[in-house]
Amino acid sequence: MTPGSHRPVMLGEVLAALHPRAGAIYVDGTFGAGGVSAGLLAAAECRVYGIDRDPEAIARGAELERKYGDRLVLIAGRFGAMAELLAARRVGRVDGVALDLGVSSPQLDRAERGFSFLRDGPLDMRMSSAGPSAADLVNQESETELADLIFRLGEERHSRRVARAIVHRRKVKPIERTLDLAAIVAGAVPKAGDTHPATRTFQALRIAVNDELGELDRGLAAAERLLAPGGRLAVIAFHSLEDRRVKQFLKTRAATKRQGRRLPGEATPPAPSFRLLTAKAQRPSAEELAANPRARSARLRAGERLDAPAWGSA
Repeated sequence: MTPGSHRPVMLGEVLAALHPRAGAIYVDGTFGAGGVSAGLLAAAECRVYGIDRDPEAIARGAELERKYGDRLVLIAGRFGAMAELLAARRVGRVDGVALDLGVSSPQLDRAERGFSFLRDGPLDMRMSSAGPSAADLVNQESETELADLIFRLGEERHSRRVARAIVHRRKVKPIERTLDLAAIVAGAVPKAGDTHPATRTFQALRIAVNDELGELDRGLAAAERLLAPGGRLAVIAFHSLEDRRVKQFLKTRAATKRQGRRLPGEATPPAPSFRLLTAKAQRPSAEELAANPRARSARLRAGERLDAPAWGSA
């Protein structure tokens, strides 16, 4: 895949939300295949800092980096640490932050990365090469811990049955391949519609392996600290756990008045730090859904930074 040639989900809507302009600085916190960064760089004479924890994504971006010279700076790291990563490069304020959450197409399409229940590969799912893999979780966690993880992070109502089937199978031999796990889950979960029975379990394991919800919380707070007044945040989420976090973050930061009466002695709430740009989540167009079925679960939310201090700052 040519760097930047992959068109990310809802690129037009993301660019409209960020409103790229000449001389501005943007952060693409989930560089992936480089589509958002390429879109920003083509739209205006701006500078983009592309961050990704996946070494393969950074390596793929080298061609795009050569094309745009010092207008694109690639950084290996987690977007939750974007403030520190940019501070090391003497950047303290930016004009826009884009986050396209979840697994990228290059990760999903490569069987050896272990993200897909449709392709046989090692049960890995790590976005970087560090830390425990999905195989470590399914072979080492207790049945109770697995059931809780799959229920919380996958919203799988048959999580106890899935955990029981996993533990029963691993007593025979370790579960080390994606298709093996998919078959185990399919035997425990009734098929419903066109959704693969292993979808929610694979989602739960991927989120746990990569601490995706914790990373999202850190990334939203970091973006709030980095964005200059008038700067914009655009986030695309692909499942309800992520989308609820983004919605609550922006809704809380944009609140213009406290709900209910304040108790005597209770501290005055912080001033709003964001203005909502999306009253509710934007969805992909019918044309995009027809061209890219993977876009069907995408939700875009965006906000504009006000001049109030970031919440929790001194």
